Amino acid sequence: MKKLLLIPLLLLMFSCYNVERNCKDFKTGKFRFDYEVDGVKKTTLFERNDSIEIETYEGKTDTASIRWINDCEYVLTKLHPKNRNEAQSIAMKILTTSGNTYTFEFGMVGNNSQKQKGTVTKLEE
Repeated sequence: MKKLLLIPLLLLMFSCYNVERNCKDFKTGKFRFDYEVDGVKKTTLFERNDSIEIETYEGKTDTASIRWINDCEYVLTKLHPKNRNEAQSIAMKILTTSGNTYTFEFGMVGNNSQKQKGTVTKLEE
């Protein structure tokens, strides 16, 4: 009987936990995104203001426009796509924030089944 009373109490405690999301702190600035492709560590550096994101990856620079949906969600659209795939917009959503990092998910607009996650670090200015 005591176990049955403990379960609702635990559920109540975990349902009250709020994930930190200070998304406004990450709307502008310089950032680093580290990830792995086929076991090789890759790094992308980017700088973002309210309407433009400039990204540098493996010595190549690309620019995208930003359309903010709310403080934690935005859509990136490349300004100079080289092919049809690059012309597709990418939906970005900040899931959690902690100190100078945030965890996000992203995927092509309209394709909710193939989302990926990553962590970005805000660099000192």
